[in-house]
Amino acid sequence: MKKISYERIYKSQEYLSELGDIHHRALFGGYTLAVDNAVFAMVSDGELYLRACEQSATYYVKHASSFLTLLKRGRPVLLNYFRVDDGLWQDRGTLLQLSSFALEAARRERYQRYQRNRLKDLPNLTFQIEVLLFEVGITNEEMLRELGAKASWLKIRAQNKQLGIKVLFALEGAIEGLHEAALPAEIRQELTEWFNALPEPAENRSAM
Repeated sequence: MKKISYERIYKSQEYLSELGDIHHRALFGGYTLAVDNAVFAMVSDGELYLRACEQSATYYVKHASSFLTLLKRGRPVLLNYFRVDDGLWQDRGTLLQLSSFALEAARRERYQRYQRNRLKDLPNLTFQIEVLLFEVGITNEEMLRELGAKASWLKIRAQNKQLGIKVLFALEGAIEGLHEAALPAEIRQELTEWFNALPEPAENRSAM
């Protein structure tokens, strides 16, 4: 089944290449398809499913399209993605248009989520730290979590040699959803040992 899904992924990338560089990633036994981290489709059991949105509603209602169900922690979860049937595969123009609608909907959702979840709204992260993160290309919570506190701190420190351990604690707390003072003692100790082992003069470790 994995081979069939990969064949479908490659076919989707070929048919929908006009949308941009399409990347895939495993998720809940299926695969997401995304352009610039905006997930607009999924592949499961060798079938392509497009994100449903207002612009595509007329199509999937008229064709009584089936929707994607995946198992999450052993329980079936119905997702807002409709199946691309054989007729739609044969109509590349309509397939590309519906895929474009799905991608635009995904991008709008990402933007709205970003507007609601600014980095500075996370625990410990001030506007100043948000600016520092933006300057090194870390623009949202997802990227911060993916990189982790240490890698994010190192990126900032590459441009700000006086960056101190307090910012490292702040980043870890933001990822964990905790005030930095509430970080467990073992995490603070591990971060402190890592910080102290860095090959930098002590004078470059002053707290920010």
